[in-house]
Amino acid sequence: MTSKFLIIDGSSLVHRAFYALPPMTTKTGLHTNAVYGFTTMLAKVLTDYRPEYLAVAFDRSRVTFRTGLYAEYKAHRKETPGELSEQFPRVTEMLQALGIHTLEEDGFEADDIIGTLAAKAARETDIEVLIVTGDRDALQLIDQRVTVLLTRKGISEMDVMDELALQVKYGVTPAQIVDMKGLMGDASDNIPGVPGIGEKTAGKLLAEFGSLENVLENIDAVSGRKTQNSLREHQELARLSKRLATIECNMPLEFQREAFRYQPDLLLLEEVCRKYEFRSLQAKLTALMAGGEAQGALPEPVMFETPDLVLVEDLAAARTLEAEVRRQGRFCCMPLFGTEGTEKKLAGLGLVTPGEGVFYLSSASEGWPVLAALLAEEGVKKVTYDVKSLLSVCEQMGVTVAGVELDAMLAAYLLDPAATRYPLDSLAANYLQKVYPVTKEAPTPESVCRDAVLVAELCPVLEKLLADWDLSRLLQDMELPLVKVLGAMETVGIKVDQESLRQMSVELTERINRLQEVICALADESFNINSPKQLGTILFEKLGLPATKKTKTGYSTDAEVLETLAGKHEIVDRILEYRQLTKLKSTYLDGLDVLISPTTSRVHTHFNQMITVTGRLSSSEPNLQNIPIRTEEGRKIRSLFVPGEGYDYLLSADYSQIELRVLAHLSEDSRMLEAFRQGKDIHASTASEVFGVPLEEVTSEMRSRAKAVNFGIVYGISDYGLSRDTGVSRKEAAIYIENYFARYAKVKEYIDRLVTDAHRLGYVVTMFGRRRYLPEINSSNFNQRSFAERTAMNTPIQGTAADIIKLAMLRVYRCLTENRLRSRLLLQVHDELVLETDAEELDAVKRLVKKEMEAAVSLSVDLVVDVKEGINWALAK
Repeated sequence: MTSKFLIIDGSSLVHRAFYALPPMTTKTGLHTNAVYGFTTMLAKVLTDYRPEYLAVAFDRSRVTFRTGLYAEYKAHRKETPGELSEQFPRVTEMLQALGIHTLEEDGFEADDIIGTLAAKAARETDIEVLIVTGDRDALQLIDQRVTVLLTRKGISEMDVMDELALQVKYGVTPAQIVDMKGLMGDASDNIPGVPGIGEKTAGKLLAEFGSLENVLENIDAVSGRKTQNSLREHQELARLSKRLATIECNMPLEFQREAFRYQPDLLLLEEVCRKYEFRSLQAKLTALMAGGEAQGALPEPVMFETPDLVLVEDLAAARTLEAEVRRQGRFCCMPLFGTEGTEKKLAGLGLVTPGEGVFYLSSASEGWPVLAALLAEEGVKKVTYDVKSLLSVCEQMGVTVAGVELDAMLAAYLLDPAATRYPLDSLAANYLQKVYPVTKEAPTPESVCRDAVLVAELCPVLEKLLADWDLSRLLQDMELPLVKVLGAMETVGIKVDQESLRQMSVELTERINRLQEVICALADESFNINSPKQLGTILFEKLGLPATKKTKTGYSTDAEVLETLAGKHEIVDRILEYRQLTKLKSTYLDGLDVLISPTTSRVHTHFNQMITVTGRLSSSEPNLQNIPIRTEEGRKIRSLFVPGEGYDYLLSADYSQIELRVLAHLSEDSRMLEAFRQGKDIHASTASEVFGVPLEEVTSEMRSRAKAVNFGIVYGISDYGLSRDTGVSRKEAAIYIENYFARYAKVKEYIDRLVTDAHRLGYVVTMFGRRRYLPEINSSNFNQRSFAERTAMNTPIQGTAADIIKLAMLRVYRCLTENRLRSRLLLQVHDELVLETDAEELDAVKRLVKKEMEAAVSLSVDLVVDVKEGINWALAK
């Protein structure tokens, strides 16, 4: 019986993996895309070929016997990027865990090790040799017992190259591969070849004469005087080139087949996969190793199957289930949603008890009221996934859900806030190392019960991680309670004056059309203003404005470019105005119009709790976070939002300079603390400090620049960024920052400490324990590292401010509910809460909201909230 010996060109495939995959890093900043790609490729060939023996060869250095023969050999190649070179030891570590033999030798390349092993193994009649590489040089090693698997696209597709395939594809024999290189050279390896001879001529010569040596012995018979002369003049260069291209197959290497039998160490494999965060890959590798002689048990990857479920239909069965749930005090549930007309409804519930019973109850069943009562009971704890969807649909049906102890989706967000999506199959792979089936079929009672089983398994793992990382209180005290508040706000929505909105859209269309005419007149020709190519031609070729940036398709006309050209030609200012108005119309007028409910005349935005890495809420359909408030048009759009029927006012409650107050508290800077405690204008106070003038002599321009410095420091601004924002020179901006830190020394110490800790830990935390991981913080790439350092500076401040307004929302919502007030929360936009109230409750609600928001957290300085009311949102600002 023939055995397979798989030899892998490690150097070639690690390089290929690095460039084929996007950057990947662990939470602590370790680069892993090459490790992941190489290991994935390895898993594929192990699956496809099931070899008994395996070896991976690496280059040791660029200095080999070939550089001794020809100093320019591979001399033109660029230095290996640091993000790649640092991954080679990690690949070796993975191979060690898999029990795979690795080799590298001084003075030789990986190709030589591969050639020598292949030659020696092929002498044994019961071994078939397979070489995996991305380097076509290995094709010279093909013979009856040696096949080359040549990667041809990324790391997933390979050409199986034997003698016949080589002849069909390249028209040469294995031996002629090096003859070709001798004649035509190889630019990738800096092998010179014979000047003037390319691939086509080399192929013709070998087809006629068979080998390089025969060509050189029969130069007079070669067609073409120019080719003859070049061959005569460069015979030695041709022989040297062939020698450089020839893989050494007789290195002093021992070949004992048993030395190459792989013996995985599962404990080490688990440790390595955990270290590099290859959770899903670990299960796959563990299963594959079942073909080797592993140390310890080799579990197959777990595939979730449809569980054996009990259909609870009659009242007696529901009572029996109720008794079991009460005895356990906790259950896991997953909803099955259906539709009734255009409305989403709850069709039933899959339920798993701690005793591992799996049940399904239809919302139309006789036993449903029993389960509905359990859902509403605070003392019976529930765990689920995507609790907001469950809450909103249940409340529409008049079913209360209380006592939710864990939402697996929210927990996963807190543990890994950068992921942005948390599908169940990913959670199964990441936290359980199990394979979970993904289906596009409509959910069924069986599938939601299967989801419930998975969530029940996930919960103890997630709960332990939350506790280990000090995130449990953040979930229990902030994120879970907030779900109910957000659900209520989404259900209520906010009224829009649709008639005024449509009128504004018509007026804006007229202004846009007039602007188009003005712009084309200034260009002295009609053109498509929305076409970057046509606009670039007008601005930079016809009008001769300075082009500061180019793209692959021509001139860049992005916002940054146009901002730098503002004031240089009237056409630029009109184009900027045109872009602003067209965006307002499409996004905030036309886009808003289609989202207004025909029954309520309100828009019901979705508040996204698990999108941003800082913890800030975002909104979508429509996005109400980015409506501009400093422009006249933006204020007009805000004026379209009005109180609904039965209400008189919209009330806006806005934190004043919350991020700077958080900075003062966290940094404990005495000058900043004093300014806030004495109620000074913080920007004027900073101007006084930075510019060295008495407070009463601070001009409006000084205050404006100091304001830019204040908020710039929060966002880790550079002298370049401050220069761009304020219009001063970069040198002057650097002086502002230097003066700022000289006067606010504790702020400088605090920011430096944040960056130092981030380098050490790989993450930063807010005042409430929310983490943000910074995978690029220790990158060798300056730009990536600098961005991560700026993020380390601002995230604790931004994130803490975001957490504070969440706590404020909880307090305001609770007080409104406990006092049985009609007034209600509608929106949260950055540092602002928007409520709907009536004339009777107005004064009381203003006092309540201000009190609760200012008491949301105790800082070293007071939180200050500005509360205003108006007949629309714009007038409430």
